[in-house]
Amino acid sequence: MTSIYKTIAIDGLWRNNTATVQLLGLCPLLACSGSVVNGLSLGLATTLALVTSNAAVSAVRHWVPNTLRIPIFVMIIAAFVSCIELLIHAFSYSLYQALGIFIPLIVTNCALLGRAEAFASKNNTLAAAFDGLMVGLGFTLVLVLLGAMREGLGYGTLFANMHLLFGEYARTWTLRLADYKPFLFFVLPPGAFLCLGLVIAAKNSIDEQLKRKKQHTKHGQTGSKRVRTTGHIS
Repeated sequence: MTSIYKTIAIDGLWRNNTATVQLLGLCPLLACSGSVVNGLSLGLATTLALVTSNAAVSAVRHWVPNTLRIPIFVMIIAAFVSCIELLIHAFSYSLYQALGIFIPLIVTNCALLGRAEAFASKNNTLAAAFDGLMVGLGFTLVLVLLGAMREGLGYGTLFANMHLLFGEYARTWTLRLADYKPFLFFVLPPGAFLCLGLVIAAKNSIDEQLKRKKQHTKHGQTGSKRVRTTGHIS
């Protein structure tokens, strides 16, 4: 059981990451990653929608007719996203204005329907909720990383306007890069594409290094076993 949840975590966070591997949800990923607070806020909202919708889909999976499963899944996702939108509107209207249309557009994020169809509809509620959590956190990590890159390079700050998410005491969290002239290219859409490309390239490079290291270790173990078995290297 532990190995199953470990696999789910690794897939959601790294091996099958929604943003860097599946390349899903690129519209909100690129549009709302102009700052850390925007990226973190949208990521947390998406994670909450994934967890709740996955759990709900899993709970009703035995009563959903096969021919109607997609419309029902979409309705479930839309219901939870609407609740999240109303909560943000009620408790942080400034954040609601900053994220704008991209909160209700969570419904159209292919990752939510994809996880509902591919995983939640075939597994128990706990596993489905955990899968939603890991997929959401993987998406959030990429959003925050892109937000930090674009905010730092484009505005010369980090963690600006965090009070929109964490309250007034977070106003002092802003870090300013001394003697740095902002490069506004990174605030624009081309800068978002460039930063995402760098993140994907870095991940692919790390995966390749890990693969080579694993192969080297495997070959070393095979050679040692051959020596112990035959007494010589063939």
